[in-house]
Formats: sequence, structure tokens, C-alpha cells
Amino acid sequence: MNGLDNWLQTPAGCHALAWEQAQLDAMVADIFGYHALQLGLPAAIDALAANRMPHRWRAALAASDQADAAAAGVGLITSPAALPFAQASLDLIVLPHTLDCHPDPHAVLREIERVLVHEGRMVVTGLNRASLWGLSGALPAAGNSVSPRRLRALLRNTQLELQTVRYGGHGLAPRVPPDQSRPGWLHRSGAHLWPALGALWCAIAVKRSPGMLLVGPAWKTQPAPAGAKAGVAQRTEPVNDG
Repeated sequence: MNGLDNWLQTPAGCHALAWEQAQLDAMVADIFGYHALQLGLPAAIDALAANRMPHRWRAALAASDQADAAAAGVGLITSPAALPFAQASLDLIVLPHTLDCHPDPHAVLREIERVLVHEGRMVVTGLNRASLWGLSGALPAAGNSVSPRRLRALLRNTQLELQTVRYGGHGLAPRVPPDQSRPGWLHRSGAHLWPALGALWCAIAVKRSPGMLLVGPAWKTQPAPAGAKAGVAQRTEPVNDG
């Protein structure tokens, strides 16, 4: 992830982190459960800052520097394609640019599918080379840069269903830090006229397990069909033979 790490320290990368932090805070705030995991970039962004689950971990990728991981308060160092969690044990997993940097994004998604519970959520951030930032060479050269369109294709044979995609970075790539710049007219217009051409994107997907049915309480009876005769309670008198 060295190429991405270096890019995140540039003005464009700082804008990307600020935009992604705002999107992640809004997306994960109302996702409930017990166990949440951030997989990647623990020193650059706190993807679970707005989430309220009691058990939250930040994991560094196996190729990350262990010293930086320790300084960021990382709970574990692992590979995104081989997570040390049991099947159906996590309620939320956030992947900040994890798919952009892994050589096999499909293997990562398969592993996410394995460890997520039914109705569990996956939140992903990524880069879009089909944008003004990409055309001007403002995005990092290394990595896969998985786009939302490719993500849909990767999810086609999984139980993960893409729900929402948000885009950012519609103008020219900024050359100054976020606190020294203002969004220009091209950015404001692009967000409405060509939203899917933004350089940044954030998406949320849900795991839908086939064959899962909600069963009501055992005492809940079916309503009587229309026109059916209601039963009448009758008192039985004892028979007197004598």
C-alpha cells in the first residue's frame, strides 16, 4: 500500500480522506450489531468513529508496517483474503481502499461474504479512474482502482447486494490542502450533472442469505377463512339412567 499511502499525503489525497471520513461517518452511524471491523488504512482514517457497536477493531494488512500499526492502535495484522474470524461472526466490515490495493479483489469479497452475518453490512471506498482526477494523472498509479461498475460485477456471484453508491471529487484535482480551498463551480456542477464520474466513491452492500425465512411465534394462528362457521361451545349434561 506504499503508493496509496504516499498519495494520501498529497493535497488530493487529503481531500479524499476528508470526503471519505464524512461519508463513512454518515453510513456506519446507524448500522447496529455487536462486532465491527475496519480492514486497512488504520493510521490514515478511523472508519468506525461514528459507529456504536460494543466491539470494534481496526486491522492492518499483512504488508503494512507493524510499527505504524501499533501507533494507530491496531488490534491485529492480517490478510484481507484470510481473516481470523469464524463464519458469520461480524456485523459490519469497512474496506477503505482495500480492494484497490489487493491483487485479487474477488478473493477478498468471498472472505467478507464468509465472515458477515445475515443482513450484515460491507462499506467500501475506492478510486475511479474514469474521472477528471484520473485523466489528469492525479490518482496513484499503483493498485487496481476498483470502480463501482467493477464492484457490481465482482458481487454478481456472491450473497452481497450493492445498495448505495455515493460519489465525490467531481472537479479538478485540488493542489492545496482542504483548509485552504473551496469547491469550484466544476465540482458543484459535476455532483449534479455527472455524479458517476467522480474520482472518489463510497458504497454499502448487504449480505442476503438465500433460504432465510422469518418464522412467527408458534402460538400465532392463521385467520379463519371467510364464510367459515364459528364453533359453539355446548355444555354436556350427565346421563341419568335411573
